[in-house]
Amino acid sequence: MEKELGIMHINKDLILKYNQPGPRYTSYPPANYFHTDISVEDYKNAIIKSNNDYPQGISLYVHIPFCPVLCHFCGCNTSGSKNLDLFRSYIDAVKKEINNVADLLDHNRKVLQIHWGGGTPNSIPLDMVKEIMDLFMDRFELDAHPEIAMECSPAYLELEHIDQLAAQGFNRLSLGIQDFNNDVLRIVNRLPSKLPVEALVKRMKENGFEGVNFDLIYGLPGQTVESFRKSIEKVIEISPDRLATFSYAHVPWVKKAQSVLEKTGIPNAEEKLALMETAYALLTENGYIPIGIDHYAKPEDKLSKALVNKKLHRNFQGYCTRETTGQVYGFGSSSIAQLDNGYFQNTKSIKDYIVSINKNGWAVERGYQVNKNEKVIRTVINEVMCNLFVDFHKVGLMYGMDADEVKQIVAYNTNKLSPFLADNLLEINKEQLKINDDSSFVVRNIAMTFDPQLNIIENRYSKTI
Repeated sequence: MEKELGIMHINKDLILKYNQPGPRYTSYPPANYFHTDISVEDYKNAIIKSNNDYPQGISLYVHIPFCPVLCHFCGCNTSGSKNLDLFRSYIDAVKKEINNVADLLDHNRKVLQIHWGGGTPNSIPLDMVKEIMDLFMDRFELDAHPEIAMECSPAYLELEHIDQLAAQGFNRLSLGIQDFNNDVLRIVNRLPSKLPVEALVKRMKENGFEGVNFDLIYGLPGQTVESFRKSIEKVIEISPDRLATFSYAHVPWVKKAQSVLEKTGIPNAEEKLALMETAYALLTENGYIPIGIDHYAKPEDKLSKALVNKKLHRNFQGYCTRETTGQVYGFGSSSIAQLDNGYFQNTKSIKDYIVSINKNGWAVERGYQVNKNEKVIRTVINEVMCNLFVDFHKVGLMYGMDADEVKQIVAYNTNKLSPFLADNLLEINKEQLKINDDSSFVVRNIAMTFDPQLNIIENRYSKTI
């Protein structure tokens, strides 16, 4: 690595000060800007255009909108179903969509990533997963070492399932632990791991998996500092390569099922902060490197190295390196194609998705076509969110303009940055802005200052921290 990564020191007062509603910026503009004035022809033309856009690499995303049991906290697009006939109809539709997209893509482009999300992808028969993986292998040219990952619920994961997934080409699994405390899991209606998590990880390593990820959530009813400490200690003991500690986003105006958690009591801002601090302290003391706003990785992990070298990137599926970044082509209900020239999202309804694909081969329902200025803004915000650093001159070179033009496009204003400067959260040096290592918790707030379209409306966004 070029330099040692700093250790962040959490300032409670500053965290509470900046804990305001704001976008997560997994895309720019954020998904709430998507609109329905998008046609199938718009999407097909965008796919064709994407062949000549950058990055040239391809990322494939498959959305499986099924869960045997629905968790109360869930904000995902999923449904409670164990219906094999429905699974069959859905997978057949996904395969049709894959073929239609593949027909429009330049087959000299390489697939760098394949990601399965949901829902619970491992809740469907793995033979159906294999059908899609075989189709990917047949219709696309894969890179020599692509990252092939699946989000899994350990409640439905057997040891032989890991063997099957390895045989299908998977090399990274993300285990949705959420919490190791069974009392917390009962409150939020989530089943615990069917087998000891240690046994699952051991089997992954035996199968040569390059990556083992854990997902935890803080801010859930029933969590205390002591109980969450034990969960983090369990994580450290098992030693996954990466860990995500997602902040629970309570948005009952979007997900009505979340309102049931209010009866139990949701940790307030200070209690939630204590949970975050506990996780941060234990993980960094045990060698994990903070990545972005909610991830951790071991020092030898590719994400940690990319952060040091300012080559970290992310999309709707999470953090990645620039080397493994591709334009994303999404398949399945609610999936989003995340292209250089825009975003195109399929209908969220499983039934409507199947009907639409079978009728005309496509199911796009809404999206957003990005202009040049928005691409510039997107690049600046991405640099803030991922690399804690922006060089306005280098951003300008990417788009054939000077640093002043970039600043004009992002509505650069030192007055908007003055609170962060006063709190020693960032530094400005000529055409560069550097966010201090111990200030990554405010990156969403800083990114908001470079978003000229931002209009904070009550109940539109979750809190930034």
